[in-house]
Amino acid sequence: MGLLDGHRGIVTGGGSGMGAATCRRIVEEGGRVAVIDLDGDRAEKVAREVDGLAYQADVRDFAALQAAIDDAATKLGGLSLAYNNAGVGNMMHIHEWPLEEWQRIVDVNLTGVFHGFKATVPHLLANGDGRVVSTASISGNRPSAGEAPYSAAKAAVIAITQNAALEYAPTIRCNSVSPGMIRTAMTTTLLDDFPGMQDYMLERIPAARIGMPEDIADVVIFLMSDMSRFVNGQNIVVDGGMILHGAGIDGVMDRLHTRVPPAGS
Repeated sequence: MGLLDGHRGIVTGGGSGMGAATCRRIVEEGGRVAVIDLDGDRAEKVAREVDGLAYQADVRDFAALQAAIDDAATKLGGLSLAYNNAGVGNMMHIHEWPLEEWQRIVDVNLTGVFHGFKATVPHLLANGDGRVVSTASISGNRPSAGEAPYSAAKAAVIAITQNAALEYAPTIRCNSVSPGMIRTAMTTTLLDDFPGMQDYMLERIPAARIGMPEDIADVVIFLMSDMSRFVNGQNIVVDGGMILHGAGIDGVMDRLHTRVPPAGS
């Protein structure tokens, strides 16, 4: 018997990283899932793995996201789970951010979560039992230089999660997870292409390793399951203890500015 037997859910950013790992875990625990991703091919690949549904949608586009979620709810026979996970990042000084890049970071990381709530909540209320998890970040708890729109958006994800927990309880439980340094498509370039960066990160993680998507997926499954039935409106940091030393990526922007170019560049 699985932790999510009979549950049906959607995952945004489900085509890779933490989203894909969570899709797999939902199915392993007896649930069904719709995979939503900006990259339709990635969504299809994960959906084939888990016998799920695949949708190409940009979380910034509410009409497209709502259409995907409404269709998934119809085909799955309702929704009881939602994981608002899609995200993007970048780094530069506040005064250097191009306006359109600032807007992109905020729109994907924050407005995309709002769109996720707006599209899924009616289905979860109709189901009579819902569990929503949203991806925040340790950067939303303790920001580092260079990530202003990202850290501001992620702090707001924690806040909107708490708003939702107040507004929709007891029918829907809403929580967030704040990952630390997790090896995903968004962090692989940082970890692998900048000399010494992985060692620099490891020095800051008491658990002595870089996190993997499955480390986050397991916590998301816990928050979706009845094991967390009395957990609501909380933000769970999953970082191997990284922020015990301070903000998660302190000093990274300075290191990027002094990067040694790779051989052959």
